[in-house]
Amino acid sequence: MAAVVFGPLFFPGSNPALSTIASFGTLAAGYVARPLGGVIFGHFGDRVGRKSMLLITMLMMGIASAAIGLLPTYHTIGVAAPILLVLLRVVQGVAVGGEWGGAALMVVEHADARNRGRWAGIMQLGTPLGFLLSTGAVAAVTQLPEPQFSTWGWRVPFLLSAALLVLGMYVRLRVAESPVFAAAEPPRDSIPAAQVLRRPRLLVPAVFAGLAPFALTALTSSHIIAYATGIGYAVGEVMRSLLLVVVVSIVAIPASAALSDRLGRRRTMMTGAIGAIVYAFPLYSLINSDSWWIMTVALMFAQLLQNLMYAPLTPMLSEMFPTGVRYTGVSIAYQTAALVGAGFTPLIASSLLVAFDGSSVALSGIIVVTAALSLAALVATVEVTGRDLRVDADDRPQS
Repeated sequence: MAAVVFGPLFFPGSNPALSTIASFGTLAAGYVARPLGGVIFGHFGDRVGRKSMLLITMLMMGIASAAIGLLPTYHTIGVAAPILLVLLRVVQGVAVGGEWGGAALMVVEHADARNRGRWAGIMQLGTPLGFLLSTGAVAAVTQLPEPQFSTWGWRVPFLLSAALLVLGMYVRLRVAESPVFAAAEPPRDSIPAAQVLRRPRLLVPAVFAGLAPFALTALTSSHIIAYATGIGYAVGEVMRSLLLVVVVSIVAIPASAALSDRLGRRRTMMTGAIGAIVYAFPLYSLINSDSWWIMTVALMFAQLLQNLMYAPLTPMLSEMFPTGVRYTGVSIAYQTAALVGAGFTPLIASSLLVAFDGSSVALSGIIVVTAALSLAALVATVEVTGRDLRVDADDRPQS
């Protein structure tokens, strides 16, 4: 919606490009809040438990998402409209910042060591399935005549999130607490975030390992809508492409995560990073072909490379941090990578397009730089596949 409708409704202006940049700023606002959510919910998740934090984050996300669907626009309440939109995005960001770590650990800490990747891959299907639902909803409402879409149609997908809130709360109330956390009885007299930050040789590579998959998905799922429509594709065509791209993730995420159980997290992710570097410039050449089929196939292959980097990230981060600070550690690492890799990428990409007079060279450059950084971080880390999750921090290699 940031690419399709937020610009004219919440950030109107005479320059459509600047309006789009401001609209993508709402995405960045949510990502900026994610590390804060990781610290807050990670602290209590490491002290109180994983399950209770998941209930709170679900409530925050569901209420904020539905509230966006009720927001008045700039033409109704003026500058208060974009301010409220950004505030709700911040609430979403804080919720997601605490959400992912808890969801990941509830799965990984229940799983057998030999199959952590496989089970984490199943958990991560929430990403493509959620994207499939949201993209399908957006694709449906964009078929409405423009006046209806601009006035009420765009609100429908946000309001439907209330149904997901009810379903999510029903499921989470019935999930058992993590057995690893229950057995570990972590100390209550320390601050998990401080312990994590005191280990930069562990935290920094963990953050940089996630840059490439987040940057690539930001370019090929969010920014691509603005870019492709800007070079002549219809919005409906782009949305149909993205629906097909999601199918790749539904298959490739669990497959890539399971593959990491056999080949190792690092080797699987490094394969995807090298592929992204090689494919960065051909990707946009294919998108610029003016052929919907060529663009769709190009995006599908890019998604496969993204999945190779993204799917093993959940079990890898979980195995890098000890139980007493694991919720905080994986949350800070993951959400900081999301902030840098995905939160600012659409904003930077839109700005570079203006600066480079519409050339896609800069977009390919973003992929190359972030993939190279992730590759370097992975080379610097120790393989952690299958590691005992109960091992204390002092017993873990950190570089």
